[in-house]
Amino acid sequence: MEISDLLKQTDKLPNVPEVVRELIQALSDPEADYDQIAAKVAKDQTLSLKILRLVNSAHFGLTRKVSTLDEAVVILGMKKLNTLVIASGMANSVSAVEGLNMREFWSDCFMVATIAQWLAQRSEAVQADVAFTTGVIYNIGRLLLHLAAPNRAKAIQTLVQESNTSRIAAEIERLGFTSQDAGKALLDMWKLPEELGMAIKQYKRPYNFEEPSPLSAILNLANYINSAIFHQREIDEVIVFMPKKVMQLAGLRLEMLDEIEDVLSIESGLDGLI
Repeated sequence: MEISDLLKQTDKLPNVPEVVRELIQALSDPEADYDQIAAKVAKDQTLSLKILRLVNSAHFGLTRKVSTLDEAVVILGMKKLNTLVIASGMANSVSAVEGLNMREFWSDCFMVATIAQWLAQRSEAVQADVAFTTGVIYNIGRLLLHLAAPNRAKAIQTLVQESNTSRIAAEIERLGFTSQDAGKALLDMWKLPEELGMAIKQYKRPYNFEEPSPLSAILNLANYINSAIFHQREIDEVIVFMPKKVMQLAGLRLEMLDEIEDVLSIESGLDGLI
């Protein structure tokens, strides 16, 4: 199988709103017109209602009800609103998918995104909004595989569960490529920033690549921390096994480890968008 075989099935690809793609493209465009994009978001009633519902939830703890996106921008700022639009648009780009629990899938992506943002805020090399957005879509290749080749996706799942085979090895054995490769190809087809696609391609093993990106390192660490939270690992264990070389690539100082307890209790607060 070739990645192009997946991408040719256009009727099965995630249906991402055009305004969400524009927002992601704007991450690499210093002259992007956010006012124009915000106007398009306001015209998408489904997207707007989901975002306003989340903004008015207990997670944000606002003292008064926000009834328009303009108000949300004033209170939260444009960058925060943009991240909510991207998260909501992606989470609602597909409905039911064979072999995937979509609530669990997007909840995982939102946690990785939130942790990636937290890390990037402490990084000298990665922008926080770019890290968040990449986290939201870090597993898009696996979603693509389940949408366009459900039988192969199921076979890979079975192989991983019933043997000691890693997911990467199982994907290469059954497909000839990884879901990270497929994710990058999909982002390239959508003409999204190259930086995001390369990070998704590299994040599992950044140092296997000649020029690993700091963003891929942020994603790698975000996944490591997310796994530690899920398995309720002790803080000392998390610190000891934190890949220090990857931290260096991510532009993070060792002093960041003093704050690790904070991120181990982090919540995305975004499950209301699913």
